[in-house]
Amino acid sequence: MSPISIARFRQLVPGVFLLLLLTGCTVGPNYKRPQVPAAPAFRGADDAQVATTDKTSLGDENWAQVFQEPELQSLIRTALENNFDVRIAAQRVLEQQAQVKITRSQESPTLAVGGSGIGAELPDSLSKTFGGTSIYAGSFNLSSAWTPDFWGLYRRQTEAARAQLLAQVWAQRTVRMTLVEQVASAYIQLRALDRQLAIAKQTLEIRQQSVDLTRRLADGGSAPLSDLRQAEELQYAASSQIPQIEQQIQQQENALRLLLGENPGSIARSDDNALAPPPQNLPAGLPSHLLERRPDILQAEQQLVAANAQIGVARAQFFPQLSISASGGVGGNDWSNLFDPASHTVYGIASLAQPIFEGGKLRGQLQLSEHEKEELVLNYQKTISGAFRDVSNALIALDKTRATREQETSLVAAAQDATRLARMRYQGGATSYLEVLTTDSDLFSAQLDLVNAQEGEALSLVQLYGALGGGWD
Repeated sequence: MSPISIARFRQLVPGVFLLLLLTGCTVGPNYKRPQVPAAPAFRGADDAQVATTDKTSLGDENWAQVFQEPELQSLIRTALENNFDVRIAAQRVLEQQAQVKITRSQESPTLAVGGSGIGAELPDSLSKTFGGTSIYAGSFNLSSAWTPDFWGLYRRQTEAARAQLLAQVWAQRTVRMTLVEQVASAYIQLRALDRQLAIAKQTLEIRQQSVDLTRRLADGGSAPLSDLRQAEELQYAASSQIPQIEQQIQQQENALRLLLGENPGSIARSDDNALAPPPQNLPAGLPSHLLERRPDILQAEQQLVAANAQIGVARAQFFPQLSISASGGVGGNDWSNLFDPASHTVYGIASLAQPIFEGGKLRGQLQLSEHEKEELVLNYQKTISGAFRDVSNALIALDKTRATREQETSLVAAAQDATRLARMRYQGGATSYLEVLTTDSDLFSAQLDLVNAQEGEALSLVQLYGALGGGWD
């Protein structure tokens, strides 16, 4: 293209920009949230005796208000600072922020500056040909290029990148929510093992006393040798449980330390309230409120937003793409005339390309983006249904584990009295040691089952809090 004057170039540029601003558009569908019907109340809410009359929800509470044990709060705080998954999720957010900047930069013109220079010392035999023994030349230029976003191609790509950024942010919050739930659950399980170990040691001590008593009776001829062997059987049954529980405790400590981002080791603990029953009349909130609360639902929606924007990207590929570039510079063969206005050059180039035939590639890209959006709509609906299921399961667990714990408490009380009476009858010679063996074994099992029931009830609160989307903020 032949050079044009600066004045003429300046007259053309505003007109081109104005034309693009007046005629530019964004192709592709704008995002609309899919309609997902929500039930008026969660299944199991009535039996669990929770409040669902307003938007107030347990999930809105800060985790420190739900889990009030100082030891557990300290563990959660440490985990949120040091956990590897939380730190990895934070890095992914930063990575996506950088990706948004890269994608958005396509909407802006590029500007580059450069220069060149050459110098040579010629032999005398060439001096007459080139007019001297030295040749010097140089140039300085400024160039710009721009592909106007006439059909919204770059704007849709930026929209998709921003939606992916928000999806990463919600993914990070999902990791935080899950981590709070994991730490609280691991701590409760550890405290349940502590209580089982204490029961096993207490039972072993009682059974050792029973072995000593039975041995004295057997040595004095008041009890058969079989009674002594049965008493020893009870003792060994209790003692064999201790190393198994200790193994589980140490492995649970290691698992909890990993959540804290630390190497395997012990966990300091002394609070006895970890297995306390959850409070009643907890606020569950409305099911519709869950759509705005659960980070995994919001993450799935942002992924859907990104897929919807990709349809616009695919549609824009069908339309012509306009590219504009301009360059201007000065040059000369000496420093004295390098910046001489008379030596300037200005170029402007525009190109327009319209796809005609690409073997079905563009149509395939559009169909692919539409099918991916349909898939993510289903994934969004599935995530919501899964969230409703999680809350319902947690409410059912809250109700049933409370009932189980109450029955196990009564069972332990009955088993303790039965064991007391059996020992009195045996010492009075009214029954055999088999009755003591049976009642004592039943008591030990009932005590361990009670701890399991208390653990399940305490975990149901953690489960409900996580299902309602609590713990990420």
